[in-house]
This record gives sequence, structure tokens and C-alpha cells, in this order.
Amino acid sequence: MNYTVGTRETLRMSMQSVWSHKFRSGLTILGIVIGITTVVTVASLLTGLRKGIVDFFEEFGPDNIFVARVSGDPSGERAPPKEMRRKPIAPETVAYLKTVCRTVEDVGVSLFINPAVGKLLTAKVPGYESDNMFLAGESTNLYKISPRELKEGRMYTADEEQRAQRVAVLGFSLADALYPGESALGRTLMVDGAEYTVVGVFTKAKGGFFGENGLDRQVLIPYQTARLRYSQSKNFFITAKARPGQRADAMEEIRAALRKFRHTPPGVEDDFTLSTADSIIQNFDKVTGMIVLVSIAISGLGLLVGGIGVMNIMLVSVTERTREIGVRKALGARRKDIVVQFLTEAIALTGLGGLVGIAFSILATLLVGVLVPSLPSSVPTWAVVTGFSVSVAIGVFFGVWPAVKASRLDPVEALRYE
Repeated sequence: MNYTVGTRETLRMSMQSVWSHKFRSGLTILGIVIGITTVVTVASLLTGLRKGIVDFFEEFGPDNIFVARVSGDPSGERAPPKEMRRKPIAPETVAYLKTVCRTVEDVGVSLFINPAVGKLLTAKVPGYESDNMFLAGESTNLYKISPRELKEGRMYTADEEQRAQRVAVLGFSLADALYPGESALGRTLMVDGAEYTVVGVFTKAKGGFFGENGLDRQVLIPYQTARLRYSQSKNFFITAKARPGQRADAMEEIRAALRKFRHTPPGVEDDFTLSTADSIIQNFDKVTGMIVLVSIAISGLGLLVGGIGVMNIMLVSVTERTREIGVRKALGARRKDIVVQFLTEAIALTGLGGLVGIAFSILATLLVGVLVPSLPSSVPTWAVVTGFSVSVAIGVFFGVWPAVKASRLDPVEALRYE
């Protein structure tokens, strides 16, 4: 008698076997669920975070090169101690770079104001105040080097900057906090004991770190005003715009010019930081790459435990169903049929674990999006496909031996088994 089972029947039998032991199957795939949930959730959050950072730096322009004393936050906060010992970027550097760098189209400068130790900078208006802000002075040409959209009003003029006028342009969120439901134009605010007139408000900035864009809570004042008010501040940040198609050459030219201007000896590393939007994103990718590797290592333990559990439960299943296997082989089932049946059961178990893990990760990502609306979070297709593929691969890897063992049973001995 010839006994063959079609693919649909094999799948039905496999799923029936899995479903008939729901509790045992659930415990078996728990490790896989945890592993897949961890990897996909981390990938989703990092993908959203990276998108926010890419959007953030796109506003600074692809041809711009940033010069600072330290790396990281332009304000200099939380910079490595070694970098904090560097001498400040001199404001005269701007004119020097404009003069000697032929590959540079324009150079602008910012002065970031850090509050004194134990003191907070606050922006105050009648009835409202906020310390969730930062103060910076910028040269007017920076608006052309790194254009930004205005919600209302205008940027301060070159004449206002030269005369060190106390005018300000506010970030979107800060303006909304200080003047809820009202226009900020022409209104005044107090910042660190000085009164400024609001001449413009920026639109909501794109992207940001962990869902927040610091530009939305800034008070931007003319560069000369900042220098006059904070003559002791040395936290200068330079933005140089390279000529189209010459950014790489401009980087080298600026580096050579700065080393000469700052009297950096040959063979000694740079005592300044040069960066571009691309390089900052690459550094971020290195950090997130390590986070992904750690998450994979942690989740790998869960997947290994889940895989071993699948192998164990399949071996138990082979023992429990020895007589069934004997009957099938006696009726003409081939070794291949037995292998396919048990391998399908293993894949069904791990595949189900993968689907449950993906579902949990999607729910976790949506929950983060609800709790932190400013953090862009989405589940990338590649993470879903990879997560499911890995779970299926675990079923194949750990299900082969039990399936082969089942196929090698002697039908006569199997039929005698009780």
C-alpha cells in the first residue's frame, strides 16, 4: 500500500500536534518570543531615533563644516576632560578662514552661553517663565549658510547685529510656552536680567535627539549682542560653507589653516574638532551598532534557550508518538514524509514564537510612540522580516535531529512500542 501525504495535510497534522499541547508549546517558545521582541523593538526604536537625527542635521546643509573646541554638544556640556583642556576657538578664526581658505564660500560664528555654576538661564514674561531653554548669539550670515523657516516675523538684520541691539528670535516650543495662543512678535522677554524684543519665531524644527530638537527652545540673539553681554564666554562654534562639490577639499584646507593659526606642532593631534552632518551621523551609527550587537547577544541567549527547548520538546514528541510513526511507516510513509512532518512542527513552533515576538515588539513601539510622541518610532520592514526568518531558521536548525531520529525508527519496533 502506498502512503503519501500532501503538503497541506502535513501542515495540518503539524499544527494539530502543536495546538493539542498549547501550554507546553507556549513555554517552549517563550525564549524565542523574548529574543525576537528584544531585537525588533531595539531595531525599531533605533531606526526612529536615527531618522530624527538625520532630519535634524539635514537642516544644517550638506556642504557645511563645523569647527568647535570639543566634540559632541556644541554647548560644550559633558565634553571629555581631555578636550575641555583645549584652548578655545578664537573669534578671529572666522576672518582668518575667510581669507586663506579658497574652497570656503562663507563662514559664520555662534557663541553658546552656558549659565554660571549653580545658576539656571530662564526666559520670563508676565505670567510665564521657562528654564527649558538655551541662549546663543549668531552672526546674521548663518541664516544664509544654514537656512531655517520662520513661522512669523523676521531675522535680525546686520545693522541690528553691528549695533548690538537686544532683539531675539525664538524657537517654536519656547515661544508657545511663553506666549500660549498668542503672537510673540513685538513682545518683550527677560533673559538673564536683560530685556529683548522678539522679532521672529522659527517654525518647528525637524528631527532631534530622542525626539527633542533643542532648536525649538532656543533664544537666538545677535552675535555682537552676545559678545557684549557675555564678554567672558569663550564657547565659540564656527560653521563654514564649502563651495559646491568641494567639501572634502575644504575639510583639509580648514584643518591645515587651523593647525597653522593655532600653532599646532607637526605630529601632534588636532586640538579642535572638525565635523560634518555625515560624520556625526556615522558616529551615531557606530554607537547604535554597538547597542544592536549587545541586544543581539542578550536576545541570542533567549533564542538559544528557545531552540534547545524546541529540540527537547520534539524529542519528547517523537518518543510519545513512536507508535503513530510506526503505523505511518507500515502504511507506506517514507522517511522524507516523517522528516517533513516533524520539521514542519518545529518550524511551526518557532515561527509562531517569531510572530508573537513581532506582535509584542510592534505593541511596545506603539506604546513608546504614545508615551513619548516627540520620539519618532516605527517598525522597519527589514526587522520584521529578519525576526521571522531567524525564528524559522531556529526551527530548522534545532528540529532536524528530532525529525531525522523519528524517520529512522524501525516500523516493526515502533508498532510494538507501548
